[in-house]
Amino acid sequence: MTYPYGPGFPSAPVAYPHPVALPAGAGALVVTVNRGPYLVPVPAVARLKIDDRHVPISGEGTWHIPVPAGPHEVKYTDILGVPMVKTSVVVPPGAATQLDFRFGVWRNRVYDGQGADVTKFGMWSNYLFAIVAFGVVLVFCCGGGALLGGLGALNNP
Repeated sequence: MTYPYGPGFPSAPVAYPHPVALPAGAGALVVTVNRGPYLVPVPAVARLKIDDRHVPISGEGTWHIPVPAGPHEVKYTDILGVPMVKTSVVVPPGAATQLDFRFGVWRNRVYDGQGADVTKFGMWSNYLFAIVAFGVVLVFCCGGGALLGGLGALNNP
């Protein structure tokens, strides 16, 4: 069996609902995930990835994930693999680094343990996309029809 993270680590990161003992040279990511404002909770349909490795979690809450000390890219992706929110973090050996993923109505963000915004990329919320798309369709259908009707009246004296 190969260990991509080195000896003592499983082939994929594992999330635990409680603190765990860390192997030598390891740190922990403590990831908190909210449900989001959606009908289907974000953790149920999105995927948490650490260094492009899928980390299965069963839902919202706080999860403890042992990882090798050093820099890591942490992101949530949608069903198609498109990043919803991502950040980079350096995990010190023997310590826990907290990340708080907040999926909101307008924008998805990541905060560290002190409450500072550490988002490298945060996609706009699906609700915001729906509002913009509805506005474009409304203007195109209603406003476009009125504009074409007005142009037709100008051509017929």
